[in-house]
Amino acid sequence: MAGKAAVDCVLDIRAELGECPVWCGEENALYWIDIYAGALNRFEPATGVNRIWALSEPIGSFALTDDGSVLVALKSGLSRFDLRTGALTPLVQPEAHLPDNRMNDGRCDRQGRFWVGSMQDPVDPAGPKGSLYRFDGDGRCTRMSGGLFVANGLAFSPDGRTLYHSDSFAAVRTIWAWDFDRDDGQVSNRRVFVDTTGMPGRPDGGAVDADGCYWMAGNDGWEIVRFTPDGNIDRRIALPVAKPSMLAFGGEKLDIIYVTSIRP
Repeated sequence: MAGKAAVDCVLDIRAELGECPVWCGEENALYWIDIYAGALNRFEPATGVNRIWALSEPIGSFALTDDGSVLVALKSGLSRFDLRTGALTPLVQPEAHLPDNRMNDGRCDRQGRFWVGSMQDPVDPAGPKGSLYRFDGDGRCTRMSGGLFVANGLAFSPDGRTLYHSDSFAAVRTIWAWDFDRDDGQVSNRRVFVDTTGMPGRPDGGAVDADGCYWMAGNDGWEIVRFTPDGNIDRRIALPVAKPSMLAFGGEKLDIIYVTSIRP
């Protein structure tokens, strides 16, 4: 069904490619990025203040840590960025052999492993060059899957037993589900969760709510869409932007959906 929700612009910053909103409950703040600007942002809804840290290259995603630093997925690979000092420490470059690729969508699992996908930018329709990686706390970076044009849509079910991810490329536009082993971080049994062919938007960023439903930012579709765990649509919320890119639940009760967007 179509959702009748109040939709407000909370930050009219005119980002070129806004992405990866992450709510920090301890700070009551929303972290997010502008990919090509290489900008990591921190937005405080209570004050309307948005702080920007400028990085030296495009940033595709990130993860907050408990030591005051941020794990950033840059074009070149994964690095640790110290928010207090601005120091950037390279960690691993899984695709140094693919100079036209960059890191894209990423998300942590509940065990603290960071999952991140890559893509060729711009995409070559002749063949997929992107992959899905798992970065462990001990510094290991493992290629988990290949054959992706635009790796996107990473999310985990509430019980941590299902991993979701997608490919936003127009000829693919599919969301998959994997069985996920929480102990060793292995994935298996990939299957189609949703094929969005025929829908207004392509699958960009994703999130899972407390009911286990998967929310998709419908790029080019002017909406976000909620799928039940069996892949059926049960809610659509119209947006005033054509290209929503990702969403996150925030606020003290996690009852506010923050959505980033791409400038057409």
